[in-house]
Amino acid sequence: AKALGIEMEEVEAWQCCGAVYPMAKDEIATKLSSVRALKDAKSKNQPLVSVCSACHNVLKQTNYAMQNDEEFASKVNRYMNEGDYDGSTQIYHYLELLRDVVGFDKIAEAVKNPAGKKIGAYYGCLLLRPSNVMAFDDPEDPSILEDFIRALGAEPVVYPYRNECCGGYISLKEKDMAKNMCDKITESASGFGADMLITACPLCMYNLNKSAEKDIPVYYFTELLAEALGLKEEA
Repeated sequence: AKALGIEMEEVEAWQCCGAVYPMAKDEIATKLSSVRALKDAKSKNQPLVSVCSACHNVLKQTNYAMQNDEEFASKVNRYMNEGDYDGSTQIYHYLELLRDVVGFDKIAEAVKNPAGKKIGAYYGCLLLRPSNVMAFDDPEDPSILEDFIRALGAEPVVYPYRNECCGGYISLKEKDMAKNMCDKITESASGFGADMLITACPLCMYNLNKSAEKDIPVYYFTELLAEALGLKEEA
């Protein structure tokens, strides 16, 4: 982020986002940590940025509920008893930050080591859905990761299973089913000529690397960005 002119500040006393957004309207406690992070950003007049699509999904859905569900918002604010929060914090996924704030054209100019590979983008479920809340990209035909890949000097590979679920949430209970789902994704990408996959979800990355049979590596999108910018991990 610093290499691209963005200064990050860690949320004070941050907690887990809640990991899964519970759909029950009377479920309040598991959403409070997300509200605390949103309130912290608002108090500093800053946007809130997540680098994880699962966290982003929970934060975005919680914020949407605070904006549009008066009963839910009232319960949350009474429960916290720390002053009302109205859902006004700007939330970015780091990919959105790269696209909408930095600009992919600026990233392309900053690239020192072009990726030079054929790369498949794996979106999974949580980055795009529910589309009316996430408002991230076209849920059926997204392009943000492909545009990101082009900015790094690589060739995006569009393949049929890039939006399909990897089975992340059933990978412990239904291992064979999750493995079959992952195999279809990696076989699809490999069959269309991809040298590797990138994803913006840590659960997807773990599941694809653990379950898939095809010998196709899966990387987090920030790893590719750091390499293209010529950055090395600090000791």
